[in-house]
Amino acid sequence: MDVQTEVTGNIAVGNMAVPGASERMDESALIRAAQRGDSAAFEQLVRSYDQSVLRMALNLLHSKEDARDIYQEAFLRVYRNLSRFRFDCSFSTWLYRIVANLCLDQIRKRKVRKEEPASLSTTGGELDRFQFVAENRADVDPQRQLMSAEVNERVKEVLDRLTPRERIVFEMRHFQGMRLRAIGEALGVTEEAAKNCLFRATQKMRAALGDLV
Repeated sequence: MDVQTEVTGNIAVGNMAVPGASERMDESALIRAAQRGDSAAFEQLVRSYDQSVLRMALNLLHSKEDARDIYQEAFLRVYRNLSRFRFDCSFSTWLYRIVANLCLDQIRKRKVRKEEPASLSTTGGELDRFQFVAENRADVDPQRQLMSAEVNERVKEVLDRLTPRERIVFEMRHFQGMRLRAIGEALGVTEEAAKNCLFRATQKMRAALGDLV
């Protein structure tokens, strides 16, 4: 069995047995053990971050299929490049930078295809973007329904017009709930650069929604 099949197979089934010795290791020890070829240590690293990585990809891409692909590719890259990890940043920062870059690439591809669902996948279930939900009950004001639908459509249009970096920063901040410092670290830029990128995206969103909210 080759490396890619082994790693993606383990991630796909989510059934990774980890011996008790590895369970007692702290993260630095796990990383060093995995760098020496300890497969059980690598599996425990995956177990520690698999749900966070999947949730991040799902929140940024809003597609279970795309999120799953990013999830598997991210851990494949970790597997292949772990020997070059030098502890100059935290493992989580390094991992999330890989995930963010993969999501950026996916968003750039989508800008050509213009694919974007109206709903947002969260840990609490499916939500309409910005929670502007058009209700269908008979007693709901038709004008409110029309307004909600128009807001949703305008939001989708603005997200499509943002640059890939503006969009991912905006979504990491508002949908993933990440702090600007963490966003900057994940994207390999300064906190100030992330802040400026978010400001530009927010200004564009406010300008487009100003007459609707």
